[in-house]
Order: sequence, then C-alpha cells, then structure tokens
Amino acid sequence: MSDVTPTAPEGRAALRPAASAGTFRTLLRSWRTRRHGHAPPEHGHAPPEPDTGAARPEGALWRMRTTVEDRPGSLAALCTALAGRQVDILSLQTHPLGAATVDEFLLRAPAGLAGADLSAAVTAAGGADTWIERADAHDLVDTPTRVLGLAARTAVDAAELPLGLRQLLGRCTIRSLPAASPAGRTAGGAPVEDALDDTVMRLRAPDGGTIIVERPHLPFTPTEFARARALVELDARLGPRLPPGRDVLTLAEGRDITVRRADTSDVPAAREMHERCSAQTLRMRYHGPVGDADRYLRHLLGPRFGRTLAAQTASGRIVGLGHLLWDGDETEVALIVEDAWQHRGIGGELLGRLVAMAVEAGCAHVYAVTQASNTGMVAAMRGLGLPLDYRIEEGTLVITAQLDAAPAAPGREPHPAGTTRDVPVPGKRIVRP
Repeated sequence: MSDVTPTAPEGRAALRPAASAGTFRTLLRSWRTRRHGHAPPEHGHAPPEPDTGAARPEGALWRMRTTVEDRPGSLAALCTALAGRQVDILSLQTHPLGAATVDEFLLRAPAGLAGADLSAAVTAAGGADTWIERADAHDLVDTPTRVLGLAARTAVDAAELPLGLRQLLGRCTIRSLPAASPAGRTAGGAPVEDALDDTVMRLRAPDGGTIIVERPHLPFTPTEFARARALVELDARLGPRLPPGRDVLTLAEGRDITVRRADTSDVPAAREMHERCSAQTLRMRYHGPVGDADRYLRHLLGPRFGRTLAAQTASGRIVGLGHLLWDGDETEVALIVEDAWQHRGIGGELLGRLVAMAVEAGCAHVYAVTQASNTGMVAAMRGLGLPLDYRIEEGTLVITAQLDAAPAAPGREPHPAGTTRDVPVPGKRIVRP
C-alpha cells in the first residue's frame, strides 16, 4: 500500500530504454530527491521545496490513472512524455492487472496545461483508459502515512470504517446493509462473500452484514480491493469499540448532563427512554407508527451506519439521542429528547456536536427530515447559524445545512494524524435553553 519507487515488479524493471535513458534518469533523480528529502506534510499543507535561489511558478495538482502494457519501457515512455511538458511526478503507484498495469500518478503541471492536454500526451505515449481530475494539498501526503492514519482512526473508533474506506478509495458511495437484509445475504441465507465487479465492491462487514462500495466513474483495481479488505479485516479483529471522552454540561437550572458517544450496547437504555416519551415525540422523530420506533434503534446505534451521541443524567439514564447517519453520499442528522427534558438546550448541544463531526468527516452538508410543526428541531437547525435550505418532500420538511461556513467545534482533542477527533473531551460548561 506504499508509493512505488523505481524498483518495480518483475516485467517492469527495465525502465530506461537507450533512446530515453538520459531524460528519464534526470527526471527520476529529480523525483527521488524531492520525494525523500522532506517529511510528510502536516495538516494538509504541501512540503516545502528546496530553495534554489530561483523563483518557481506554482503549478496545478492532478491525479491521473492510465493503463499500459506490462512490458519493459512502458512506464519510461509515460514519464518521458510528462517530462516533455514540464510535469513533475510527485508520487507513483502501480496496480498490476496481469498483462497490463494501471499507473496512478500525482502530478504538478504548469498552470496553463489543461487536463485534456495531459491526457492526450499520456495516450500518445501508450496509455489507455486514462482518467484525470484535479487534486489538492491533502493528496500530497504519501500513501504509507495516509494509510497508517486511516488504520489508527479505525482502531480508535468503529464508526470510522466507512469514512476510512472513502478516504482510501477516493470519491465513491458506501452503503451498509444489515445481515437481516435480503440484499445483505445470498439466496441460501449465508453472508455475502467479498467480491469485486468492476466499479462495485462488496465486502463482508464484521457484524455479518455487507458493505457495498460503488465508484461508477473509475473501476476498482485488485490492489484497491485488497487494501479495502485489509482495512475491514483490521476492524473485525479489533471488535466493537468507542473512543473515550465525554462532556459534562450544566443546565441553566443547575443540573448536570453528560454527553458521550453511544453504540448498540445502549439499545436497552434507549428503549427505556422511548417508553418515557410521548406518542407525539416518537411520531415527530420517526415519522411513522409509534410501535415501529424500537426496531430502528439497533440500526441507528450501529457504528456502520453513522455515529450517535447520548445525553444522560448523573444516574446514567439516557434522556436524549443525536444521530449522524451516512446515507450514501448524503449525511442525515436526527434528534430525540425525552419530553421532560425538552426546551432546555439539550437538542441544540447534540446537534452542534453532530455538525462538528460532519465537518471533520469532510461532509459538504447535512439534512434533517422533520415536520413543520416540530418547532424544536426547526429552531435547533436555525441555531446552527449556517445557510439553510427548506423543501417539502412527501409531506415532510427537509432542512439542509451547508457546512462550508461551519467553524470547527471548540474543545476538540487534536488527533495524532493532524485531523481532529470527533469525540467530546472532558469539560464542563453552562447550557442555556
């Protein structure tokens, strides 16, 4: 899962044909000097470039994949074509396919060079099925560092697995199906086995269900499939887990409420909260028959489908739940607060933390499905101070918050990988209704 240096697999070792030996040697020396002369960037910033005393124009970053025949000199031809257009190779990975190989590049090109020109140059040099898109500074983190960071985050929090897969595989849609779902099992009732089918990847989830990853714009390679399976296997070996940490909030009336992460071990306590809620509160939250509310809990509290925050009293009784749910490319937020604890600011506190988690996960927006009569939820969304979009769908109100302007939540603990952890850290403050 590492970046590939010029020592390539057998069949691609002879990278320097006589006709282009000088050009390729110069390009290779420049690339290796740049790649190994600096530590990986932190916080998404590019590594500093050596000071040569001359001004260096800032170029555009591109991610590119192309398929070439697995024969000596094929990679050298691509590199020579890129060097001829003053394109720097910042990283290179190879994905063997048998008789062919997919070469994946991170490139810095002159600002005036269009992606179509890059693609045409590579095609003329022997590349096929070329795919290219703009990259950003986050792509400058080398592959081993990025993968180790994803593994570390997954090791701390089971809910990180879907996000880790998305960051590992790039722009894709991830869905989790429970084992009880017909789509999550084979016709004979056995769990679906791991399978790769061009642009669709099916992975057996540690809980017995199925994780489906789709990337229509770019087929998966066997190398990516192996990486994804390794991350899922790590998650399975570690078992259920939640990150530590909690916030103690003092309500205006003087009573303390603790906010912490929750999972399926909290299902019994959540059911007890349902029993204390009125039929109207349950109907506002679940938009259906009150009797169906309990059956949603195991799904809602499962780490494969998102993250849950619980608000509990000093005695340990859960009085509120907030959910951040992965819905393919979309992200939903949902709240329920026990009737006796409503209008005290608990819902707003939960929602603010959920939105902070969504921002840290890279979500562009979140949406809430409610009813116009649910003034508490409408007020909580307005209280975020973010641009909101309102629309009516099938008799329900959908409120979408744009997260581009969302500030990072205060009091978040820095994560070793340079991001921020999405768990509350110990603290205490006053909550106003």
